[in-house]
Amino acid sequence: METVENHGDVIFQSKLPDIYIPKHLPLHSYCFENISEHRTKPCLINGATNEVHTYEEVELISRKVAAGLSHLGLHHGDTIMILLPNSPEFVFAFLGASYIGAVSTMANPFFTPAEVIKQAKASNAKLIITQACYVKKVWDYAVENGVKVMCVDSPPPEAAGECLEFSQLTSADEGDMPEVEINSDDVVALPYSSGTTGLPKALMLTHKGLVTSVAQQVDGENPNLYIHSDDVILCVLPLFHIYSLNSVLLCGLRVGAAILIMQKFDIVPFLELIQRYKVTIGPFVPPIVLAIVKSPVVGNYDLSSIRTVMSGAAPLGKELEEAVRIKFPNAKLGQGYGMTEAGPVLAMCLAFAKEGFEIKSGACGTVVRNAEMKIVDIETAASLGRNQPGEICIRGDQIMKGYLNDPESTARTIAKEGWLHTGDIGFIDDDDELFIVDRLKEIIKYKGFQVAPAEIEALLLNHPSISDAAVVSMKDEEAGEVPVAFVVKSNGSTITEDDIKQFISKQVIFYKRIHRVFFIDAIPKNPSGKILRKDLRAILPTKAATLSN
Repeated sequence: METVENHGDVIFQSKLPDIYIPKHLPLHSYCFENISEHRTKPCLINGATNEVHTYEEVELISRKVAAGLSHLGLHHGDTIMILLPNSPEFVFAFLGASYIGAVSTMANPFFTPAEVIKQAKASNAKLIITQACYVKKVWDYAVENGVKVMCVDSPPPEAAGECLEFSQLTSADEGDMPEVEINSDDVVALPYSSGTTGLPKALMLTHKGLVTSVAQQVDGENPNLYIHSDDVILCVLPLFHIYSLNSVLLCGLRVGAAILIMQKFDIVPFLELIQRYKVTIGPFVPPIVLAIVKSPVVGNYDLSSIRTVMSGAAPLGKELEEAVRIKFPNAKLGQGYGMTEAGPVLAMCLAFAKEGFEIKSGACGTVVRNAEMKIVDIETAASLGRNQPGEICIRGDQIMKGYLNDPESTARTIAKEGWLHTGDIGFIDDDDELFIVDRLKEIIKYKGFQVAPAEIEALLLNHPSISDAAVVSMKDEEAGEVPVAFVVKSNGSTITEDDIKQFISKQVIFYKRIHRVFFIDAIPKNPSGKILRKDLRAILPTKAATLSN
């Protein structure tokens, strides 16, 4: 459907009709609103242990955790950090915090200590929930700043007696959970994103925003993403990433599906779990799709139970899309398009709908319901019609409230009329399908993880032998994109590519490591000093070999 507003904007909307969304409900109440229909059904299945928690148990444990958090002095508006791989405890902590109006910031447990501490400090986390093997990353910071640390397993010897245990939360009396008035605009999740440019920023997702986003996907008579209570959803994507938190966990909880938790991707256990539990919904990312296509053992497993394969977090090429169709003979396959700031889903394949539509290979779906999309000229900001590439903009209740303590970045990303600028270039065709063709924003997508060039550049510029540096993406078959650096040496410096790689690898998580270093006389910049990354990317294919060392 297409409408034209009075001021001339061409607005694109979903082919599906708008629906009623209970935006007044807190997130946990919305997720468990229909629990009476599937109280005794499996909710969380721990793939590592085969332990099963029913919906009744998950809801009860989450309320116990809420009471336990309250006993520890956590209140409405306080922040906890969840520094965990996929696990039932991750879910209990997130939902428990929601019950008392607290905020969860989720961090990758493989972050370096500096990266974790930076996020804990910026979010003002008062409690860090983690595993014993990660405690040393945060212990000194926590002790010095009065931050509580809690383990979901036995605390390490160096923190014994001082480190809290998660059982203190799960054994609390749910009757002690305080009555809290939660406003729909209260923040419930604080993920980190690089946005369209710059360093990673904390962005505020509200109860109303996440309720709206989940409803846009799974609510209504003909849900855009048709998942039901008899489905088994494989949760292998990390829950600290918004794609998994939203489209796997929260959507699964809302419809009463069984959520099969896998701590990390490994092809053989992955295939074994699909076969054993007859998984029906497979939310993947392109690197997982690539692993499935290339693995010689896939044919040894029965994957016929899967009826939906959805890919997101990074574009899935046509060739890969067609190759994976053969592996899942009974599945509908399609893509979604999201951005953390957008809540996160902007568009989703309509083949996933209960009454599905035919879709085109390479398209990432149509705009979600109860939202508006427009395409604007990147030079003039004029609204564009069909088949004209421009920056994708989205408007609706699902988008973020803004960046935490950063009104300037918020104003650059969300226009006064409520339009969120994605930094992605795309067009909408005659059938309302969205195609992504380029990216204005600077972030690099390594296997779906975000790498902010500015973050790596700041580290490079700290090295005494480097006078200037720029980081851009380079295409990679397995990762999609990898970060590479262009470096200007200081006068007389003999620094090597390996020296620089090691310097960075000691300070960052694995996916932020530099894969190549190209030495250059000067970094191209515009008159205002902004790095001309397109110029650098343009010389990569032809000059990479000659620029190295």
